[in-house]
Amino acid sequence: MVSDISDPESGSGRSAAEAVPPNSFPHLSDATLRDSAHMAGVEFGPGDAARIADLLVKTGVELVEVGMISGPSSKDADLIEAVHERVGPERALTLVVVRDRRQVEKALDEAARLRVRSLMLSIPTSEEHAGLKLASSSAKYLNTLARTAIELAKARGFHVTFSGEDGARTPTERLVPYVTAGFEAGADRFRLAETVASLSPWQMESKIRELTSIDGAEIEIHSHHMLGMAVANSLAAHRAGARWISTTVGGIGERGGNAPLAEVLTSLRVIHGDTRFDLRHLTDLSALALAGSGLGEAFQPGPTAPHAFAYELPGQLSRPDAYETIAPEVVGNVRQLRVRSRLTSPLVRWALGDEGEDLAVDSFVDWLVERQRNHGLPVIDQDVIRKAAVEFRS
Repeated sequence: MVSDISDPESGSGRSAAEAVPPNSFPHLSDATLRDSAHMAGVEFGPGDAARIADLLVKTGVELVEVGMISGPSSKDADLIEAVHERVGPERALTLVVVRDRRQVEKALDEAARLRVRSLMLSIPTSEEHAGLKLASSSAKYLNTLARTAIELAKARGFHVTFSGEDGARTPTERLVPYVTAGFEAGADRFRLAETVASLSPWQMESKIRELTSIDGAEIEIHSHHMLGMAVANSLAAHRAGARWISTTVGGIGERGGNAPLAEVLTSLRVIHGDTRFDLRHLTDLSALALAGSGLGEAFQPGPTAPHAFAYELPGQLSRPDAYETIAPEVVGNVRQLRVRSRLTSPLVRWALGDEGEDLAVDSFVDWLVERQRNHGLPVIDQDVIRKAAVEFRS
């Protein structure tokens, strides 16, 4: 039996099947092999990436998002190539970081070298995030940069999704002109990233309706789970007209995780009668992804997860206010540094604070990473760095 759901606007109940006709069921993309790279201490090898991609496609996921490219010699090249070999480049999508025209051109060169066909241009839209990552936080500069990046990518034959990083917190008067400019430049799809979880499902519906009213707009939702509403917000976004939902296996992802694939697919089946997906692979997928990530079977998304406030980017450690709507202490958690092989000098300086002023940091980083490689890449956290610094000095 299909459950009844209530329309929050009218207050009336109606059948879920009527609310979401079969011909308007959402498309699914999965970002496990990309968003995991943002998650502190988590890295997949090519073998695991290929197996995960294979199971995702067998489940019915249409696009497997794998890796990030910011310029030449991408660190994720082996993952991208492994996924392409297993499921084909036509079933894959890769994120391209956008900072300025010259950098985008180099990144597109690398994407072409890796035979990428579909890419997602990652562009920060909120004034705060744009100010941190771009040369300017002005809306005019943001729109010009998006147009330029999209036109460059389309001229080279890529299928282009462009994002609104921190888009869920970007005011309407800033976001709508940006999205409009992107579609006018030829983009195929827009992804609203709830980078910092802050919306209720009702607020999400309102946000998405603002975007679906744009002429020719195809919208995707990418929601984070810090408030425990990533699945609800994803379904609310689709109810409001979003055609794509982005998930991750087991909810793997930074800041409390993402919309977990299994919960999204089972919700679509139970609530909306969507039987398009082969759910038999979900348990194997979760076991494979959680084991390969090093998280173990006990991993759970949400603000109390051990990784919820763990970071491996120095900007996130030094400016957590840009990424958190609640402090870790509020839920009895802690903020921490956690890496495997992505250790950098700024991270070491953050971890050591004043204790590192007399340390040859660059040499220390090389020494520590090499030592950790020889021991099978255990996780490096703040305590490990402090203890190793004492040994390095001696």
